[in-house]
Amino acid sequence: MKNRLSIGALGTLCLIFAASAADPAGQSRVLKHPMTFPGKDWVAASPEAQGVHPAKLQTAMDYLARSLSEHGGAGTVFIVRNGSASWQGLESDREFQVFSATKSFTSTMLGLLIDDGKASLNTLAKDLEPALVEQYPGVTLRHFATMTSGYDSVGGSYEFDAQGRGDSWNPGPPAPPLFPPGSKFRYWDDAMSQFGNVLTKVARQPLDQLFKTRIADPIGMIRWRWTSNDTPTGRVLSWAGGIRTSSRELARFGHLFLNRGNWNGRQLISASWVDQATAVQVAPSIPNDALPRSRGAGVYGFNWWVNGIKPDGTRLWRERRPGPFTPTVCTTTSALWCRNGTW
Repeated sequence: MKNRLSIGALGTLCLIFAASAADPAGQSRVLKHPMTFPGKDWVAASPEAQGVHPAKLQTAMDYLARSLSEHGGAGTVFIVRNGSASWQGLESDREFQVFSATKSFTSTMLGLLIDDGKASLNTLAKDLEPALVEQYPGVTLRHFATMTSGYDSVGGSYEFDAQGRGDSWNPGPPAPPLFPPGSKFRYWDDAMSQFGNVLTKVARQPLDQLFKTRIADPIGMIRWRWTSNDTPTGRVLSWAGGIRTSSRELARFGHLFLNRGNWNGRQLISASWVDQATAVQVAPSIPNDALPRSRGAGVYGFNWWVNGIKPDGTRLWRERRPGPFTPTVCTTTSALWCRNGTW
C-alpha cells in the first residue's frame, strides 16, 4: 500500500503512513510490520521499530518546528506508522478547529448515504432542496463534492471576487449561479454549506449525529465537536469548516481512510467510496476559476486534495509519489506541506 497522509488545519497536524518504504535503489518494498488499530489509545512504537530512519525523522521534525515557529511550533504533530504512534508532540491532545479539513468529513457523509442507497453522485440537489429548483436545476451531488457546482448564496464576508461576490458559511438563500455546473472549479464555502444542507435532508438527521454513530464511535474518536454558526436561514452546522478536534483524534479518521474504510475488520464505509473520494475527480481540462485558492483542476477528488497532474503537466506535490492525500484546503500549519510538497 502506498504512503498516505492526513493533515488538519490551524495547528493540528497528523501523518498516517502505510507499511511500505523505498530500498536504497529507490524501489518500493513491503516492510514486515503488521497493520494495527488503536484501542482506547494509540500504542507507541519507536520510529526504527516501524522501519522509519530516526535521524531523518528528527531532521524533518526540526525543520517543521523551525518553519512553524511563528505559528506555535510543531507541538501538535502526531505521526502514525502502520497503526502505531511513532511521534507524539507535547500538544497532540490540544483541540483546534480544523476548518477546511471538515470538508473531507462532510463528503464522507455522502459516501455513507450512497452506501445506504439513499442518494447517488447523480442525485439532483433540487429534488432535495426546493430553493434550488429555479436557479440550479442541473446541479448534482457530484458537482457539490467536486466544487464544480457554480453555486453561490446571497451575501458574503470574505474572499471577494472581481465582481464583488463574497464567500461565506451560509447555505442560502441562493444567488444567481457563478457558472454552469461542471464548467469550472471554484473552491467556495457557500457551495459547501449548501452541500451540507442538502445532505442533511437526505440523512434526515444532523450530520454530526450520523458521523458519531457510523464513524466516530466505531473508530474510538471521542474528543471532537462539529461546531455550528448562525446564518440568515438559521443556526446550522459548519459543513465547510466546523470540526474541532486534536491531531491525535484526527489520526483515527486518517487511519480509517488509509485502510480503505475498514477498521480492524469492520467495513464502516465502502472501499469503493474511499477509492473514489481520494482519486482525481476534477479533470485537468476543467478551467480553474479566477480566485487564488481555486486551483483544483487535475488535483481534487470528492473534497480531498490528491497528488494528481495539474493543467501545466506538473504534480501538486512534485517530490512525492502519485496518489492521495491531504484533506481539503491548506491553512496555517498545513500550508507548509501543501506549499512546498516536501516533508
